[in-house]
Amino acid sequence: MELLRETAPDGHVWWRIADPGWADPLDPDFARRGGGRWNPPGSFPVLYLNENTATARGNLRTFIARWPYEPEDLRDDRGPMLVGCVLPRRQAVCDAHSPAGVRAAGLPDTYPLDEDGVPVPHATCQPIGVRAKAAGLRGVRARSAQALDGAGRELAWFPASSRSIAQPVCSLAFTAWFLG
Repeated sequence: MELLRETAPDGHVWWRIADPGWADPLDPDFARRGGGRWNPPGSFPVLYLNENTATARGNLRTFIARWPYEPEDLRDDRGPMLVGCVLPRRQAVCDAHSPAGVRAAGLPDTYPLDEDGVPVPHATCQPIGVRAKAAGLRGVRARSAQALDGAGRELAWFPASSRSIAQPVCSLAFTAWFLG
């Protein structure tokens, strides 16, 4: 089945959770090397973004899953910051969030869970990202995998070239976006 296309909203501020020590929090090459939900390791650059701060808060649990402390224990200088960015205009992406888009992508209607209530694994989503990239789409806009009720939206953005970059517009210290 053909993927359902949509245009990411122009001028929208997307949010990236970032470690304050990262040299470039908007560098999509990290996900190229290690892979992610929508791209296999070693495939292509992807910048994983949250559509709003509520979705970012939900994703923080995954971001710090291996840390020996809870988010409430973090200070601004140690906690992840949130970097707001805008993307180039007219980014055609795969719709993996609407009921029709989820079906067209071949995901269960219950995504991010399967029919048995188990989270859909990366191995199921990665071929969809590869198909979207091969179709010339600039990403996958999906239901947040961390919001098991299907709320929240994320964007796995595929830059068209090394010159196609996410433009930073602001950053929020940890306590401003997570605790605030």
